[in-house]
Amino acid sequence: MGALVGRVACVTGGSRGIGKAIVSLFLSEGATVWVLDKDESSLEVVKKEYSEENNRLFTRIVDICNRSEIERVYKEVLLTGNRIDILVNNAGIIRDNLLFKMSEDDWDSVISVHLKGAFICSQIFQEQMVKQTYGRIINISSTSALGNKGQANYSTAKAGIQGFTKTLALELGKYNITVNAIAPGFIETEMTKQTASRLGIDFRELIDKKRSAIPVGRTGKPEDIANAALFFAQDTSSFVSGQVLYVAGGPKN
Repeated sequence: MGALVGRVACVTGGSRGIGKAIVSLFLSEGATVWVLDKDESSLEVVKKEYSEENNRLFTRIVDICNRSEIERVYKEVLLTGNRIDILVNNAGIIRDNLLFKMSEDDWDSVISVHLKGAFICSQIFQEQMVKQTYGRIINISSTSALGNKGQANYSTAKAGIQGFTKTLALELGKYNITVNAIAPGFIETEMTKQTASRLGIDFRELIDKKRSAIPVGRTGKPEDIANAALFFAQDTSSFVSGQVLYVAGGPKN
């Protein structure tokens, strides 16, 4: 316990699923956590659930693709704690469809949230990390980066996140900033429930189908990804950078 005491973290898309699990774990390890999300109702739930940590929990309604909104939050973070140690680029959406059915808007929105959002947040928050010569940037990719039917937009975005991760690791390493990515396999979240709906099957049926193909014999939970994020967030991982960790219950890459 207490691996992140004194650290300040920002988690995008932190009000549900994987992001919320990361927020919960980081809070339990002593970090001050800023949750950036567009979903006001989910942010309210987060504030109520973690009321005991309210002096270390801050929530803000923001569009991560809007530079001015992120700049405003960045200034707030610095005014409150005068540092930013950890950025988790987790926010994401899906707009699944086969290529010939996919609209241009579905392509643009997915690419924008995943790639432009990560770009804007990383570019803004790295400024303070460079000044303090310390930082941890953790990007959430996906096993879909290897290709997944019906996800041309999402797979492309998640593959782009991996290239983004490796490039930032090269650029920022000299400032004692590590940049790594986590590529989750099948994780039981609201997003994967949407996948079941798209396929026209019950969510439990989808879980059973996925489980049969996973070597460890179970599907993933948001906490599995949070544990990986905690590893990358700690000082003990300071010699690990530019890596993509597949958290999928068995080999994927």
